[in-house]
Amino acid sequence: MEKQCKFRILVINPGSTSTKLAIFDDEKQVLSKSLAHDVEEISKFPDIPSQYQFRKNIIIDFLAESGIELTTIDAVVGRGGLLYPLEGGTYLVNDIMLEHLRKGVQGQHASNLGGILAHAIAKEISDSTPAFIVDPVVVDEMEPIAKLSGHPLITRRSIFHALNQKAMARKAARELGKKYEEVNLIVAHMGGGISVGAHRRGKVIDVNNALNGDGPFAPERSGGLPAADLVKICFSGKYSEKDVMNMLRGKGGMVAYLGTNDMRIAKQMAKERDQFADLVIKAMAYQIAKEIGLLATVLEGNVDAIVLTGGIAFDDDFVELIKKRVEWIAKVFVFPGEVEMEALAMGALRVLKGEEEAKVYKPKED
Repeated sequence: MEKQCKFRILVINPGSTSTKLAIFDDEKQVLSKSLAHDVEEISKFPDIPSQYQFRKNIIIDFLAESGIELTTIDAVVGRGGLLYPLEGGTYLVNDIMLEHLRKGVQGQHASNLGGILAHAIAKEISDSTPAFIVDPVVVDEMEPIAKLSGHPLITRRSIFHALNQKAMARKAARELGKKYEEVNLIVAHMGGGISVGAHRRGKVIDVNNALNGDGPFAPERSGGLPAADLVKICFSGKYSEKDVMNMLRGKGGMVAYLGTNDMRIAKQMAKERDQFADLVIKAMAYQIAKEIGLLATVLEGNVDAIVLTGGIAFDDDFVELIKKRVEWIAKVFVFPGEVEMEALAMGALRVLKGEEEAKVYKPKED
């Protein structure tokens, strides 16, 4: 494929059973592919870091088959993984980052391979080709006041859909005719997990932990549960630690109530006069709206816009349930789906064009 741009960027987004790839020529996506990995083949590897060579070979082969010469690529960007907390932005992959991604310092996840693969492919091109990550899920810009939970043994943590939240926040800022760093926004990412963040002039100063608890319940998350009742469950002798963690993530929320994490199936149940299914859907929208209202107080009522995004934002009826409760606060933008590949590419492009400086990963171990 002939290069007709100033900067060509390879984007790598590893998932548990796939590796998503894209080529961007400046702002334009010119190639996109999701490479599926057989579950049996993936299961042969003892852990996620050991999948590295397997996935690297597949990427190199795909680029060759697609007519992409490595020498035409100016930068490689990968999905950021579970590193130690860091502020948002585009980071150069360095040695300490690679070490922490391989170790899985905050847990093992397929996204940890993003920076590792980006660095390896960049080195295949040349020693001077940069490798980046952008806005990983561990972006932490919360203010100290937001981190106090109520007990010194527990600190509120920032783990959320940072990549898509920040990309959609930038889009909303453009709609308002301003820069992201000039506006105050509340962004709700609604997918299998739900995160709602208060964005104040380019920083997410408060957000619910969308992985391990608190905030609204979601298709696969229980969200914030009454603490005393949860303690009783933990010490009932009926459930292991793993069982309880599964209640919080993966088997909590809508799937626990209705046996499905698919909004379309839940809506069909409600349409067939299942009154409880209808109640669960309305309750999830209610809790999202309540979280948005909570964050309006964090921003002291100074909210330029509210953004609803993620896969559930395609559901107009669900969106309306939220809008009717919150649109008195500020204008509501609805940007359905997610733009992870574009967000990764644009993060790298801003650095290549000199609009931002690449940040250096110097972790404060949490």
